[in-house]
Amino acid sequence: MKYVADLHIHSKFSRATSREMVLDTLAYWAKIKGIQLLATSDFTHPEWLFLLKQKLESTGNGFFRLKNIIPSDNEYLKSLPPSPEDISFILSAEISFIYSKKGKVRKIHILLLAPDFESVDKINQKLSGLGNLRSDGRPILGMDAKVFVKIIADLCPNCVVIPSHIWTPWFSLFGANSGFDSIEECFEEMTPFIFALETGLSSDPPMNWSLSCLDKYTLVSNSDAHSPSKIGREANVFDTEFSYDGLIEAIKSKNPDKFLHTIEFFPEEGKYHYDGHRKCGILFSPRESAQHNNICPECGKKLTIGVLHRVEELSDREQGNFPPLKIPYKNLIPLNEIIAQAINKTAECKSVRDIYFRFIHEFENEHKILTEVALTELMRLTPERIGLSLERMRKGDVKIVPGHDGIFGKIFLFENETFKEEAQSQLKFF
Repeated sequence: MKYVADLHIHSKFSRATSREMVLDTLAYWAKIKGIQLLATSDFTHPEWLFLLKQKLESTGNGFFRLKNIIPSDNEYLKSLPPSPEDISFILSAEISFIYSKKGKVRKIHILLLAPDFESVDKINQKLSGLGNLRSDGRPILGMDAKVFVKIIADLCPNCVVIPSHIWTPWFSLFGANSGFDSIEECFEEMTPFIFALETGLSSDPPMNWSLSCLDKYTLVSNSDAHSPSKIGREANVFDTEFSYDGLIEAIKSKNPDKFLHTIEFFPEEGKYHYDGHRKCGILFSPRESAQHNNICPECGKKLTIGVLHRVEELSDREQGNFPPLKIPYKNLIPLNEIIAQAINKTAECKSVRDIYFRFIHEFENEHKILTEVALTELMRLTPERIGLSLERMRKGDVKIVPGHDGIFGKIFLFENETFKEEAQSQLKFF
């Protein structure tokens, strides 16, 4: 079975997350986006876990479905009601680890997938004695990530541990400010339990392929969404048995016949791709940062070192020299951003949303529009410039001012004065 899976999102109980991140609303947006398998998120949080157990039922394959879906009163959503059969959920959580190791403070985020509530209960019972799980949907534990992996391996060997957004500067495995220089340095003897890594919004597979030490790991991509409309902005496309075991086997095997491709941002659009200092309006490439000794020329403080810089720092391959076994990928732009570019409006305004849902009604879901619908069909709907925008995205004919220091990059499908003003010397061509 071919399906799209987003394995990392957050619930309304996570910090800085929309109150709309609830199962019923997520089911609507999963149908709109074209997602068949979605993470539940945050199963470590007691209140959210109670709701998960109350609203979900097992499908007998390691996934879950809603027992029923509460009708939406949203003017856009209510005309696109999903059925419980449209969307399955996989039990997931993300945990933040802050601890000291080898004289340095480490801050690591880890994604955890589980096959059943029995495993979740065992994990939560153990972790509740080690930290406050109620404080946040993504709890903070002051324990070594290696120790956590050992706990999971002992309690639930069928669970899956995936280091999250591995290049993000502040909270990740390879983060410039709080990470490690190798996987083994972080997980030590528990490294063999890790078989997949999440690339994050600011990197894509070719960037990761520049490190030969990552060749044995499968790269996955997920949205890490904090609001319903953001799910699926990065995701994974499989053609395998629709079950927990089938999913995990497809990831482990790195078989491109089963794991078809990942859906990626253009990494420059990620908010930590380049180096910079947003308070001072400084945006640098890694080379420019080196010329300034990684110091902001405006305030004299250290620059926030971005993902590209960190990848180049650890890479041992020439660009374009790829590993023999790799999963393909597609760089996509969210449909509302494409529409906004085409009609010169903001991505969240009503006129963009009206057009967005007209396209969804016409062509079924966003993933299909971005990747499958023929351009001749897309051109039938006005404004035709949207079809032209989709054509340019599929060709990679985009221009981007890279994101930096927590600010998302700005992507341009049509060159205009705004682009010329913002790009300056930071322009990136594809």
